[in-house]
Amino acid sequence: MKKHIIIIAGFCAAVLMLASCSDEFLEVKNPTGEPLEEYYTTEETLNEALTSAYAPLHWPDWDGTAYNDLTVDGEIMGDDFWVGGANATDNEHWHKLFNFEGNGNQTLATLWGDFYSGIKRCNDAIKYAGWPGKASDSFRRSMEMQARLLRVYYYNILWHYYGNVPFYLENLALPYTAPQLTADEIYNQLLPELEEIIASNVLPMRWEAAESGRVSQAFAYMLYAEMVMYQNDAARLPQALKYMKQIIGDSSYSLNPDFADLWSENGEWCSESIFEINYNDDQAQRDWGGAAINAGGTVFPTLCSPNSWGGGEGWDSGNDGWGFLPVKLETYNMYAENDKRRDVTIWDVRGYTYTERYQDTHLWHGKYRPQSANNKDCPTSKNLNYNNNKRIYRYAETLLNAAELLLETGGSASAISTLYVPRASAVSPQRRPP
Repeated sequence: MKKHIIIIAGFCAAVLMLASCSDEFLEVKNPTGEPLEEYYTTEETLNEALTSAYAPLHWPDWDGTAYNDLTVDGEIMGDDFWVGGANATDNEHWHKLFNFEGNGNQTLATLWGDFYSGIKRCNDAIKYAGWPGKASDSFRRSMEMQARLLRVYYYNILWHYYGNVPFYLENLALPYTAPQLTADEIYNQLLPELEEIIASNVLPMRWEAAESGRVSQAFAYMLYAEMVMYQNDAARLPQALKYMKQIIGDSSYSLNPDFADLWSENGEWCSESIFEINYNDDQAQRDWGGAAINAGGTVFPTLCSPNSWGGGEGWDSGNDGWGFLPVKLETYNMYAENDKRRDVTIWDVRGYTYTERYQDTHLWHGKYRPQSANNKDCPTSKNLNYNNNKRIYRYAETLLNAAELLLETGGSASAISTLYVPRASAVSPQRRPP
């Protein structure tokens, strides 16, 4: 199939005015003035480049241009939530997508820039890891595999949301063009890359607590299962099941006994957590006026909470939610009365008075609901800097994946039943963990 060549938008806006365009603004320059080859020689400086590759994980909720929190993006075309907000034109791209009316101007546009920035930074980190210097071979190998795995993850999100996307593994030079591959071609590029990363066995199944936030071998297994199940790649489903069984058989991971605690600050990086995006209110630099992508907290609890809150439920008066993603009443009613997950998953404030916004149901996203304790240490704008980590992969999802993969690959009912493990004190006995 003929591949379409596209220009990566925004790289050279001056072309639109028929002016010449220099590529100097894309060159990475060391502020100390020494050549990059002489700067990226130690583990400390190489870790700076790797940290930069992780940074775009934090951007989608608000990158200074638009709000595209991945939880909202993943739910708005489902059946469990309304879009909400002030009205049907507030974050209009979400409302358009909710009604399957998205167009070129009303879509999840900022994810494109966020994750292509991540890909660019991963490519840089991989290149720097190969330069000679003082860093150990084991450090360089780990850095390379982390950056390669992050790059697959960034492409995975672009693949999910856009389908056909430009694909490249080395950063572009003038005229900044790359082949636009079909969704199937993207998949066929990413899976061998992911299989090679896994086969290297460089990354640990779980990092030490001080290194929480780095991608791991278990993260790679979960990403592999996610992609092959989404693609319905029958040839790779048995291997995905093997990877889920490896996580299940590893003592590093288990269900957290208390489902409510799982979503608290104490529950971050617990035994159920395979990967989270770290957010922190301490010394947060994120703020209005050009500091959106600085280190700090998340705006998602503000996005998905009541407007003009009068106080109560651990959230002080004067706090201001923006009313997005109200839970549908039908969703609340799907839970059994004795299912203890319901009151954790859904924050029910039907007894409270506040300023109602569009599609308000008085039912809100409970797992990431705002609490004053979660941004109390923030020195900048508190509504942008809640310390709620974004949970990406959990052991409970491993069990769900394994059960589905067992069914898809001809597993027996008795084998599947061993995965239906009730969560003590969190789930009614007849229901499985979410």
